[in-house]
Amino acid sequence: MTPAFQVFIAPARAYPQLWRVVLGLALIAGVYVGWMGLMGLGLWLATGGDGLEGRMAALAAGATPWSLILLLATFPGMGFGVWAAARLLHGRGWRSLFGRPALVLRDFVLGVAVMAVLGGGLGLALLPFAPAMEPATPSAVWLAFLPLALVGIAVQTGAEELVFRGYLQQQLAARFASQLAWMVVPSLLFGLAHYAPEEMGAHAWMVVAATGFFGLIAADLTARTGALGLAWGLHFANNVLAILVVSSMAGLDGLALFRLSEDAVSGTGLGGLILADMVLMGLVWGACVLWLRRR
Repeated sequence: MTPAFQVFIAPARAYPQLWRVVLGLALIAGVYVGWMGLMGLGLWLATGGDGLEGRMAALAAGATPWSLILLLATFPGMGFGVWAAARLLHGRGWRSLFGRPALVLRDFVLGVAVMAVLGGGLGLALLPFAPAMEPATPSAVWLAFLPLALVGIAVQTGAEELVFRGYLQQQLAARFASQLAWMVVPSLLFGLAHYAPEEMGAHAWMVVAATGFFGLIAADLTARTGALGLAWGLHFANNVLAILVVSSMAGLDGLALFRLSEDAVSGTGLGGLILADMVLMGLVWGACVLWLRRR
Protein backbone atom coordinates (compact mmCIF):
# COMPACT_ATOMS: atom_id res chain seq x y z
CA MET A 1 0.00 0.00 0.00
CA THR A 2 1.20 3.51 -0.80
CA PRO A 3 1.51 6.03 2.05
CA ALA A 4 -1.33 8.03 0.48
CA PHE A 5 -3.58 4.96 0.51
CA GLN A 6 -2.67 4.26 4.14
CA VAL A 7 -3.94 7.72 5.01
CA PHE A 8 -7.05 7.18 2.88
CA ILE A 9 -8.06 3.97 4.66
CA ALA A 10 -7.12 5.12 8.18
CA PRO A 11 -10.70 6.17 9.10
CA ALA A 12 -11.93 2.69 8.12
CA ARG A 13 -9.63 0.91 10.59
CA ALA A 14 -11.74 1.76 13.63
CA TYR A 15 -14.50 -0.71 12.69
CA PRO A 16 -13.12 -3.06 10.01
CA GLN A 17 -15.24 -6.14 10.80
CA LEU A 18 -16.47 -7.97 7.71
CA TRP A 19 -20.02 -8.34 9.05
CA ARG A 20 -20.28 -4.57 9.17
CA VAL A 21 -19.33 -4.36 5.48
CA VAL A 22 -21.93 -6.97 4.49
CA LEU A 23 -24.58 -5.20 6.53
CA GLY A 24 -23.41 -1.89 5.07
CA LEU A 25 -23.89 -3.11 1.50
CA ALA A 26 -27.38 -4.31 2.43
CA LEU A 27 -28.14 -0.90 3.96
CA ILE A 28 -26.87 0.87 0.83
CA ALA A 29 -29.12 -1.31 -1.35
CA GLY A 30 -32.07 -0.74 0.96
CA VAL A 31 -31.72 3.03 0.97
CA TYR A 32 -31.28 3.02 -2.82
CA VAL A 33 -34.45 0.96 -3.32
CA GLY A 34 -36.29 3.16 -0.83
CA TRP A 35 -35.22 6.29 -2.73
CA MET A 36 -36.51 4.79 -5.98
CA GLY A 37 -39.75 3.94 -4.19
CA LEU A 38 -40.10 7.59 -3.16
CA MET A 39 -39.51 8.63 -6.76
CA GLY A 40 -42.18 6.16 -7.89
CA LEU A 41 -44.58 7.60 -5.33
CA GLY A 42 -43.80 11.08 -6.61
CA LEU A 43 -44.56 10.00 -10.18
CA TRP A 44 -47.82 8.43 -9.03
CA LEU A 45 -48.87 11.60 -7.19
CA ALA A 46 -47.85 13.81 -10.11
CA THR A 47 -49.37 11.81 -12.95
CA GLY A 48 -51.90 9.45 -11.39
CA GLY A 49 -51.78 5.70 -11.04
CA ASP A 50 -52.86 4.84 -14.59
CA GLY A 51 -49.95 3.56 -16.60
CA LEU A 52 -47.48 3.94 -13.72
CA GLU A 53 -45.92 0.54 -14.42
CA GLY A 54 -45.24 1.54 -18.01
CA ARG A 55 -43.73 4.85 -16.93
CA MET A 56 -41.45 3.09 -14.45
CA ALA A 57 -40.34 0.68 -17.18
CA ALA A 58 -39.59 3.64 -19.45
CA LEU A 59 -37.65 5.26 -16.61
CA ALA A 60 -35.52 2.13 -16.20
CA ALA A 61 -34.74 2.09 -19.93
CA GLY A 62 -33.60 5.72 -20.11
CA ALA A 63 -34.64 5.82 -23.75
CA THR A 64 -36.09 9.37 -23.75
CA PRO A 65 -34.51 12.61 -22.48
CA TRP A 66 -36.69 12.92 -19.38
CA SER A 67 -36.57 9.22 -18.54
CA LEU A 68 -32.76 9.34 -18.68
CA ILE A 69 -32.67 12.40 -16.40
CA LEU A 70 -35.02 10.69 -13.94
CA LEU A 71 -32.95 7.50 -14.08
CA LEU A 72 -29.83 9.48 -13.18
CA ALA A 73 -31.84 11.10 -10.37
CA THR A 74 -32.12 7.70 -8.66
CA PHE A 75 -28.41 7.72 -7.78
CA PRO A 76 -28.53 10.21 -4.88
CA GLY A 77 -30.24 7.34 -3.07
CA MET A 78 -27.06 5.28 -3.49
CA GLY A 79 -24.99 8.14 -2.11
CA PHE A 80 -27.30 8.54 0.89
CA GLY A 81 -27.00 4.80 1.49
CA VAL A 82 -23.20 5.01 1.61
CA TRP A 83 -23.40 7.91 4.05
CA ALA A 84 -25.79 5.95 6.28
CA ALA A 85 -23.58 2.84 6.23
CA ALA A 86 -20.41 4.77 7.02
CA ARG A 87 -22.06 6.76 9.81
CA LEU A 88 -24.15 4.06 11.47
CA LEU A 89 -21.87 1.03 11.09
CA HIS A 90 -18.36 2.51 11.04
CA GLY A 91 -18.68 5.76 12.96
CA ARG A 92 -17.20 7.94 10.27
CA GLY A 93 -18.33 10.83 8.14
CA TRP A 94 -19.00 11.51 4.48
CA ARG A 95 -15.70 13.29 3.77
CA SER A 96 -13.63 10.30 4.88
CA LEU A 97 -14.96 8.37 1.87
CA PHE A 98 -13.59 10.85 -0.69
CA GLY A 99 -10.12 11.80 0.49
CA ARG A 100 -8.77 15.36 0.80
CA PRO A 101 -11.14 17.76 -1.05
CA ALA A 102 -8.36 19.68 -2.84
CA LEU A 103 -6.82 16.43 -4.08
CA VAL A 104 -10.21 15.09 -5.18
CA LEU A 105 -10.92 18.22 -7.23
CA ARG A 106 -7.45 18.33 -8.81
CA ASP A 107 -7.47 14.66 -9.74
CA PHE A 108 -11.06 14.80 -11.01
CA VAL A 109 -10.03 17.49 -13.50
CA LEU A 110 -6.98 15.41 -14.46
CA GLY A 111 -9.13 12.33 -15.07
CA VAL A 112 -11.58 14.24 -17.25
CA ALA A 113 -8.75 15.82 -19.24
CA VAL A 114 -6.91 12.54 -19.87
CA MET A 115 -10.08 10.76 -20.96
CA ALA A 116 -11.14 13.67 -23.17
CA VAL A 117 -7.77 13.88 -24.91
CA LEU A 118 -7.12 10.16 -25.34
CA GLY A 119 -10.70 8.94 -25.61
CA GLY A 120 -11.91 11.78 -27.79
CA GLY A 121 -8.75 11.92 -29.88
CA LEU A 122 -8.52 8.19 -30.55
CA GLY A 123 -12.26 8.01 -31.12
CA LEU A 124 -12.02 10.61 -33.87
CA ALA A 125 -8.95 8.93 -35.37
CA LEU A 126 -10.68 5.54 -35.50
CA LEU A 127 -14.02 6.90 -36.68
CA PRO A 128 -13.59 5.50 -40.24
CA PHE A 129 -13.28 1.99 -38.74
CA ALA A 130 -16.16 2.33 -36.27
CA PRO A 131 -19.41 0.31 -36.59
CA ALA A 132 -22.31 1.99 -38.38
CA MET A 133 -23.99 4.74 -36.35
CA GLU A 134 -27.18 6.75 -36.76
CA PRO A 135 -28.31 10.13 -35.37
CA ALA A 136 -30.27 9.79 -32.14
CA THR A 137 -31.11 13.12 -30.45
CA PRO A 138 -31.69 16.45 -32.23
CA SER A 139 -28.95 18.90 -31.33
CA ALA A 140 -31.38 21.49 -29.94
CA VAL A 141 -32.87 18.95 -27.53
CA TRP A 142 -29.41 17.68 -26.62
CA LEU A 143 -28.16 21.17 -25.75
CA ALA A 144 -31.30 21.96 -23.74
CA PHE A 145 -30.85 18.88 -21.54
CA LEU A 146 -27.04 18.96 -21.42
CA PRO A 147 -26.62 20.82 -18.08
CA LEU A 148 -29.01 18.49 -16.28
CA ALA A 149 -27.41 15.46 -17.89
CA LEU A 150 -23.89 16.49 -16.88
CA VAL A 151 -24.97 17.04 -13.28
CA GLY A 152 -26.81 13.71 -13.33
CA ILE A 153 -23.81 11.80 -14.67
CA ALA A 154 -21.55 13.48 -12.09
CA VAL A 155 -23.91 12.30 -9.34
CA GLN A 156 -24.28 8.81 -10.84
CA THR A 157 -20.56 8.21 -11.24
CA GLY A 158 -19.78 9.82 -7.88
CA ALA A 159 -22.28 7.55 -6.12
CA GLU A 160 -20.80 4.44 -7.76
CA GLU A 161 -17.27 5.53 -6.86
CA LEU A 162 -18.37 6.07 -3.26
CA VAL A 163 -19.72 2.52 -3.08
CA PHE A 164 -16.97 0.59 -4.83
CA ARG A 165 -13.76 2.65 -4.50
CA GLY A 166 -14.75 4.59 -1.39
CA TYR A 167 -16.69 2.49 1.08
CA LEU A 168 -15.98 -1.04 -0.14
CA GLN A 169 -12.31 -0.65 -1.10
CA GLN A 170 -11.54 1.31 2.07
CA GLN A 171 -13.23 -1.15 4.40
CA LEU A 172 -11.74 -4.25 2.77
CA ALA A 173 -8.26 -2.69 2.79
CA ALA A 174 -8.68 -1.93 6.49
CA ARG A 175 -9.52 -5.61 7.10
CA PHE A 176 -7.28 -7.44 4.59
CA ALA A 177 -3.72 -6.79 3.43
CA SER A 178 -4.10 -8.69 0.14
CA GLN A 179 -4.91 -6.74 -3.01
CA LEU A 180 -7.11 -9.65 -4.05
CA ALA A 181 -9.51 -8.51 -1.34
CA TRP A 182 -9.50 -4.75 -1.68
CA MET A 183 -8.89 -4.40 -5.44
CA VAL A 184 -10.28 -7.50 -7.12
CA VAL A 185 -13.43 -8.11 -5.04
CA PRO A 186 -14.86 -4.57 -5.48
CA SER A 187 -14.00 -4.70 -9.20
CA LEU A 188 -15.77 -8.04 -9.66
CA LEU A 189 -18.85 -6.73 -7.90
CA PHE A 190 -18.70 -3.54 -9.97
CA GLY A 191 -18.60 -5.58 -13.18
CA LEU A 192 -21.43 -7.89 -12.12
CA ALA A 193 -23.57 -4.88 -11.20
CA HIS A 194 -23.53 -3.97 -14.91
CA TYR A 195 -24.73 -7.38 -16.14
CA ALA A 196 -27.65 -6.53 -18.45
CA PRO A 197 -28.54 -9.42 -20.81
CA GLU A 198 -31.79 -7.77 -21.92
CA GLU A 199 -29.96 -4.74 -23.28
CA MET A 200 -26.63 -6.28 -24.31
CA GLY A 201 -27.70 -9.78 -25.38
CA ALA A 202 -24.77 -12.02 -26.30
CA HIS A 203 -22.32 -9.27 -25.32
CA ALA A 204 -23.54 -9.02 -21.71
CA TRP A 205 -20.55 -10.84 -20.24
CA MET A 206 -18.14 -8.80 -22.36
CA VAL A 207 -19.64 -5.70 -20.77
CA VAL A 208 -19.12 -7.26 -17.33
CA ALA A 209 -15.48 -7.96 -18.21
CA ALA A 210 -14.91 -4.44 -19.56
CA THR A 211 -16.58 -2.85 -16.54
CA GLY A 212 -14.63 -5.04 -14.15
CA PHE A 213 -11.43 -4.07 -15.97
CA PHE A 214 -12.30 -0.40 -15.49
CA GLY A 215 -12.95 -1.20 -11.82
CA LEU A 216 -9.41 -2.56 -11.47
CA ILE A 217 -7.97 0.55 -13.10
CA ALA A 218 -10.03 2.81 -10.83
CA ALA A 219 -9.05 0.80 -7.75
CA ASP A 220 -5.35 1.00 -8.65
CA LEU A 221 -5.49 4.77 -9.23
CA THR A 222 -7.38 5.25 -5.97
CA ALA A 223 -4.66 3.30 -4.15
CA ARG A 224 -1.93 5.38 -5.81
CA THR A 225 -3.53 8.76 -5.06
CA GLY A 226 -5.33 8.12 -1.78
CA ALA A 227 -8.52 9.79 -3.02
CA LEU A 228 -11.46 9.20 -5.36
CA GLY A 229 -10.86 12.16 -7.65
CA LEU A 230 -8.92 10.49 -10.47
CA ALA A 231 -11.17 7.41 -10.68
CA TRP A 232 -14.25 9.64 -10.50
CA GLY A 233 -12.98 11.93 -13.27
CA LEU A 234 -12.25 9.00 -15.59
CA HIS A 235 -15.62 7.43 -14.78
CA PHE A 236 -17.45 10.70 -15.39
CA ALA A 237 -15.76 11.41 -18.73
CA ASN A 238 -16.22 7.82 -19.89
CA ASN A 239 -19.94 7.90 -19.12
CA VAL A 240 -20.37 11.27 -20.81
CA LEU A 241 -18.93 9.74 -23.97
CA ALA A 242 -21.03 6.56 -23.62
CA ILE A 243 -24.33 8.21 -22.65
CA LEU A 244 -24.28 11.65 -24.29
CA VAL A 245 -22.13 11.14 -27.39
CA VAL A 246 -22.35 7.59 -28.77
CA SER A 247 -24.64 5.04 -27.11
CA SER A 248 -24.03 1.35 -27.74
CA MET A 249 -26.87 0.08 -25.56
CA ALA A 250 -30.52 -0.52 -26.35
CA GLY A 251 -31.33 1.66 -23.35
CA LEU A 252 -29.60 4.70 -21.88
CA ASP A 253 -29.70 6.39 -25.28
CA GLY A 254 -32.29 9.03 -24.48
CA LEU A 255 -29.77 11.87 -24.85
CA ALA A 256 -27.09 10.35 -27.08
CA LEU A 257 -26.14 12.34 -30.15
CA PHE A 258 -25.56 9.04 -31.97
CA ARG A 259 -26.36 5.40 -31.40
CA LEU A 260 -25.01 2.25 -32.97
CA SER A 261 -27.24 0.92 -35.71
CA GLU A 262 -29.33 -2.15 -34.90
CA ASP A 263 -27.20 -4.27 -37.23
CA ALA A 264 -24.02 -3.17 -35.47
CA VAL A 265 -25.44 -3.98 -32.02
CA SER A 266 -26.66 -7.43 -33.05
CA GLY A 267 -23.55 -8.26 -35.09
CA THR A 268 -19.84 -8.33 -34.30
CA GLY A 269 -19.37 -4.56 -34.29
CA LEU A 270 -20.31 -4.12 -30.63
CA GLY A 271 -17.85 -6.77 -29.48
CA GLY A 272 -15.03 -5.03 -31.32
CA LEU A 273 -16.08 -1.72 -29.81
CA ILE A 274 -15.98 -3.18 -26.29
CA LEU A 275 -12.50 -4.60 -26.87
CA ALA A 276 -11.33 -1.27 -28.28
CA ASP A 277 -12.71 0.48 -25.20
CA MET A 278 -10.71 -1.87 -22.95
CA VAL A 279 -7.53 -1.09 -24.91
CA LEU A 280 -8.31 2.61 -24.59
CA MET A 281 -8.77 2.30 -20.83
CA GLY A 282 -5.40 0.55 -20.59
CA LEU A 283 -3.79 3.48 -22.41
CA VAL A 284 -5.60 5.97 -20.17
CA TRP A 285 -4.37 4.12 -17.08
CA GLY A 286 -0.81 4.20 -18.39
CA ALA A 287 -1.01 7.93 -19.07
CA CYS A 288 -2.37 8.59 -15.57
CA VAL A 289 0.38 6.52 -13.94
CA LEU A 290 3.08 8.38 -15.88
CA TRP A 291 1.58 11.70 -14.85
CA LEU A 292 1.40 10.66 -11.18
CA ARG A 293 5.06 9.60 -11.21
CA ARG A 294 6.08 13.04 -12.48
CA ARG A 295 4.30 15.13 -9.86
